[in-house]
Amino acid sequence: MTTVLEALPISIDRVFLPPVSLEDLHTVHTEIQICRAITLSLPSLRDVFKCLVTTTWFAAFVGDVYHVFGCEAFEVAKEFKVMPYVFVSISATVLSLGLHMPKLDETVQGEFRELPEPLKLPRWSIPIQGTDLLDALLDRQTKWYKLFLSHVKRLRLAERINQRESAPSGSFLFVSFGSGGTLSFDHLTELALGLELSGQRFVWVVRSPNNGPADAAYVANRSHEDPLAFLPNVFGERIEGQGLVVPCWAPQTRILRHGSIGGFLTHCGWNSTLEGIASGIPLIAWLLFAEQRMNAVVLTEDLKVALRQKANEEGLIEREEIARVIKDLMASEEGKRVQNRMKDLKIAAEKALTGDGSSKRALSEWASKMASN
Repeated sequence: MTTVLEALPISIDRVFLPPVSLEDLHTVHTEIQICRAITLSLPSLRDVFKCLVTTTWFAAFVGDVYHVFGCEAFEVAKEFKVMPYVFVSISATVLSLGLHMPKLDETVQGEFRELPEPLKLPRWSIPIQGTDLLDALLDRQTKWYKLFLSHVKRLRLAERINQRESAPSGSFLFVSFGSGGTLSFDHLTELALGLELSGQRFVWVVRSPNNGPADAAYVANRSHEDPLAFLPNVFGERIEGQGLVVPCWAPQTRILRHGSIGGFLTHCGWNSTLEGIASGIPLIAWLLFAEQRMNAVVLTEDLKVALRQKANEEGLIEREEIARVIKDLMASEEGKRVQNRMKDLKIAAEKALTGDGSSKRALSEWASKMASN
């Protein structure tokens, strides 16, 4: 263990939990001992959180999914309003088996190792014989099997897994203001309540608000405050099952290309606009600074692939207006027309990037001109 720790980058701080006694378990399965050790360590982990939250901002708590014991500590993280994640360090095949285990336990009679036919699950590339499954599944009468089953049921409750698997195609709205766009305190509150009021599923990348320039995050020091702390009271509990709030940053292009995304509420920065077009996702324009108003005019009035919200006389976009436009984009005939036009624009963008497309030709001509100089 010392060798492993010494190999870590010096930028990683380490916190050691006190050892726990497993003397009464020395004859049981290794994984049972690991599980017991984690359970006994939870009070110490809670003490560490109490100590660190006064001086440190926690972006996330990441539990190792190895034998799914990482989920044990999630409740502690939630006590301190730290977003928990599961790091999947096993293969997708094994993860798929774990997620399907509760159903298999109900439907399969007898031992898995005695199944006459190999097991075939969704997303498995090949069937697998029951005798080749995890050791824990080879004898369903053991404590290890029952413990494994109880833990994969908890893993199954991971909200992102449930939302992704159950979400119809195009049912989520993605909300992000680029790498530097920042909302005012009032607008952050109105957006939160507008998303909730819309009843629409959503993924929202939240940055700490400020009442200064909307582009201040580009040049000022980034806030070390937890952006989720600025959301309305018990907002997370109220939107459970409806929305996912991600602090600070998310992989935008990957999210936009996910099949569950059907709309993009954006500041209309040009990079975000192009990523939305390339993904074929219709837009809601929420403008902040720079050339974004001009972009919005083209997107809403010329290309007609975006809807635009209206501010009140004080310049505030109110929650009712936010909810109305979201519903229009995601669940109305007007929204369907916008979606269809965006699909056509996506095809045109793809053609421009092909070998003989206009963008590819222009870049090739420029490169040739530079090479000849």
